[in-house]
Amino acid sequence: MRHFKKYIKKYGFLFSIAIIFLMIEAICDLLLPTILASIIDNGVADGNLQYVLNMGGLMLLVTGIGALGAIIRNIISSNLSQRLGAELRSDLYRKVQSFRLEEMNQFEASSLVTRLTNDVNQMQMFVNGLMRIMVKAPLVCIGSIFMAVRLNASISWVLLIVIPIVALIILLNVRISLPFFMRVQKATDKLNGVVREYLSGIRVIRAFNRGRFEQSRFDEKNEQLFGTSTKAMRVMSIFSPGISLTVNFGIVLVLLAGGWNINDGQMQVGEVVAYVNYMTQILISLMMITMIFNMFVRARVSAGRISEVLGTDNPAEIKGLKTSIPQEGVVFEQVHFSYHGTKEYVLKDVSLSLKPSETIGIIGSTGAGKSSLVNLLLRLYEPSHGAIYINGENIQTMDLKQLRNQIAYVPQKSMLFTGTIKENILWGKADASMEDIRHAANIAQADAFISRLPEGYDTQLGQGGVNLSGGQKQRVSIARALLKEAPILVLDDSTSALDAVTEQRLKEALSENRERRIVFLIAQRITSIMDADHIIVMENGHVAGAGTHEELAKNNSVYKEIILSQLGTEMETSG
Repeated sequence: MRHFKKYIKKYGFLFSIAIIFLMIEAICDLLLPTILASIIDNGVADGNLQYVLNMGGLMLLVTGIGALGAIIRNIISSNLSQRLGAELRSDLYRKVQSFRLEEMNQFEASSLVTRLTNDVNQMQMFVNGLMRIMVKAPLVCIGSIFMAVRLNASISWVLLIVIPIVALIILLNVRISLPFFMRVQKATDKLNGVVREYLSGIRVIRAFNRGRFEQSRFDEKNEQLFGTSTKAMRVMSIFSPGISLTVNFGIVLVLLAGGWNINDGQMQVGEVVAYVNYMTQILISLMMITMIFNMFVRARVSAGRISEVLGTDNPAEIKGLKTSIPQEGVVFEQVHFSYHGTKEYVLKDVSLSLKPSETIGIIGSTGAGKSSLVNLLLRLYEPSHGAIYINGENIQTMDLKQLRNQIAYVPQKSMLFTGTIKENILWGKADASMEDIRHAANIAQADAFISRLPEGYDTQLGQGGVNLSGGQKQRVSIARALLKEAPILVLDDSTSALDAVTEQRLKEALSENRERRIVFLIAQRITSIMDADHIIVMENGHVAGAGTHEELAKNNSVYKEIILSQLGTEMETSG
């Protein structure tokens, strides 16, 4: 509940205004049966037409006031619930953006999507219902009981029978329904997961003719959601007719008891009619209360799931760190790293000292720890032990925005967004001129192919840049990073789709334009890093060697093995 306090504080006043108008509406509804009883007993029974007209006019006035209260309340409740939903979605999205990869791994992507959409919608509906029926129904129910007893207490024993039975039914409804709706939300997560996986992997699925298999996976999860939802609805469907039957049974008892009392002269016809109307209002109110509890059960599940995201702790400030060292560039000092929940280190005792204006090549087999170095540098994860410094400052003491402003990153898998090529490159620097964009694209070897496109830099890209080849996407991604003009450039195996000639041109252009920029070239291919100023060889999470290509080719067995496997013995000998 603590995660929703700020919304209660912010929207509490408007909520209170809506409740005031709702109370006006409820009071008007409660007055109508009493006025009707008076018309029947004092007007119709006595043949007093003027009294009927006067009281009829009063009924219309009360009805009009109630309708006006309902209209104003509806406007406020709709506006408030929509604004609350939008703000809650925005806060959830902002919270997810603040997650490190470690926190992201606690939730499946499909589950986060469900929480941002379906769960927020449930909360929105609950808040809207709270101002429409959830307060009105108990008010009308309690008010109808009070007015009925006040009207004639002699048959109030009917209420003593009906109300406890209905209360028991509602209590059972809440206790039994809650676990079912938790299962419904989890089944929705799983279905969304299958859909997301299919959409993200559609090319591979079609290439391997796995469409039928994916269809069967979807059908299985869809059937699970159908089955779980049906069970939940089936359980709920028992309770509403039970309440209706109980209250209608009470109405029958009122009519029987009222008939006897009329014969005995203890009640008038109008009182019986009003009592039946109050019993009907109680019935409608109790049906609404049942609906309220069903909505409450769903909203409670959704609120818990939203709280899980909002309550996920961001990394706290780490105490006792050595905050600075007297050295420029990037320094890894005895860095160890293991993923959350595992004891095996992915990086072991990594110590590096990288100076400005250097191009650093990082090579090693798959799983050697190359990308983990980048993840730590960007603080997507935190080191288990040791520290990383940029220009003498420990990155764990730096503001994340300040840190990431100093790093331009091109990931292994090029990620482009729906929009034009120009808009994608401008992610690097939103206010860059066209001249700056073309300059960055030139260095990235992208300007030539972009200029040949019919619409040039205004060419629209589909989702993920589907209308570009792998090499073209990589070059646009590199141009985006270069436009940022950050002092550290990280190319994480992001030239793998380029041919040898284009890759060589790119490296030459980077060398000419690097100024005091540190360039990290992470690669699987030896040709991608062999002319770097400094090469780091990674093996099983530790640094197996460091130096120039010539030094490593002569003295480092791991590097020699890489050369041998990729280029043959002739290159090894010449090195």
